[in-house]
Amino acid sequence: MYAILGVTGNTGAVVADTLLTQGQAVRVVVRDAARAEPWRARGAEVAVADLADADALTRAFTGVAGAYVLVPPRPTSADPLADNRAVVDAVAAAVRAAKVDHVVLLSSIGAQHADGTGPIRSLHHAEQALAATGAALTAVRAGYFLENWGGSLGMVGQGVLPTFVAPDRAIPMVATTDIGRVAAAALVEGGHGRSVIELAGPRDYTPDDIAAIVARLAGAPVRAQHAPLDAVVPTFTSFGVGAAFAGLFREMYAGIAAGRVAWEGGAARAVRGTVAADDVLRRLLGR
Repeated sequence: MYAILGVTGNTGAVVADTLLTQGQAVRVVVRDAARAEPWRARGAEVAVADLADADALTRAFTGVAGAYVLVPPRPTSADPLADNRAVVDAVAAAVRAAKVDHVVLLSSIGAQHADGTGPIRSLHHAEQALAATGAALTAVRAGYFLENWGGSLGMVGQGVLPTFVAPDRAIPMVATTDIGRVAAAALVEGGHGRSVIELAGPRDYTPDDIAAIVARLAGAPVRAQHAPLDAVVPTFTSFGVGAAFAGLFREMYAGIAAGRVAWEGGAARAVRGTVAADDVLRRLLGR
């Protein structure tokens, strides 16, 4: 049996769906049991636990061969790194107490660095903490989520795609569907020691590439508009995001520009997904 966090979001839902379709035994871990009813109807077990509650997580993880874990974003937190650390430490304590054999972590490109990467710093801590539990760890370091472009599509009608990444800079991007499928495969494969999967989509994209795809799908001209780093915090906070969280994203975009948010390489296994940006953007645009 496999325990899956995040089934009410994107990647966890794909992991659970993939495993259930394969006939695997699945236990979904949720904060609200009512939201797990569709999974229960498909034959999954349901465990209720807050991600900062180590005792509840221990019960949820007991008896499983592997667990898929993640660190949810905390956009309104006054101290998102501290709040994330509390979640990571609770998850790690539960993994240790329940003697889980293998953990698959949704990590990120750049997580090999302890600083200079914004919110990715929490995933660096997660990799370190989970590796210390004694469980085998597979860190799925994903590229930039293609779904994140959804927040920039509001200005497509004005012919603009806002971006904090230089328009001609190609970066690894990946669909959440690919992340879920690769994570599910890693769980079934099992783990030995500590391993890293560097996961990107079929190809890397520049913001100019994304704008061209959006223009084709929308049937109207669209260009990538590069905003300065100083605009990150006021832009994010204007959407109701906390200043601390927005500041972390400013640091992340600076890290992308400096080449710090990049693959580690070395012993990491490079994997390419199959979902192209066109497919994700078509869905986001409702085309």
